[in-house]
Amino acid sequence: MTGQPPIEFVRPAGLYRDAPYAYATVAPKGRLVFSAGACPLDPDGVVVGTGDLEAQARQALANLFEALDASGASAADVLKSTVYVVTSSRDDLVRVWAVVQAAFAPLDPPSTLLGVAVLGYTNQLVEIEAVALAPPPSESAPSP
Repeated sequence: MTGQPPIEFVRPAGLYRDAPYAYATVAPKGRLVFSAGACPLDPDGVVVGTGDLEAQARQALANLFEALDASGASAADVLKSTVYVVTSSRDDLVRVWAVVQAAFAPLDPPSTLLGVAVLGYTNQLVEIEAVALAPPPSESAPSP
């Protein structure tokens, strides 16, 4: 995010200090980007990694980052994410979270991690959405 103040991740001293994410984000000037839930789909619309939580998380993240890039943002510009996993197992949630955390490292934007009953596509186990702050368009860039 060149040319604008950095995103400020808030970690209040009075809250659990070993949480693997910031508790809040303060956005400087820029353009807010709200993504749809990124699904683990290939370019033909086929769910990848049937039965494999980590593979689906990696594909969903790749799709999310591609959508952010097309919006003028990057993983470094993410203010908050929400991760949905079809499971009732905390171990499964932790497995998916490890993939998400690695994809954002060394940053740790706030995130919500949820176990859900079902997602939209057959065999889909993971969906990830984000809010990001894209830098303002360059003043030297031509208007569309």
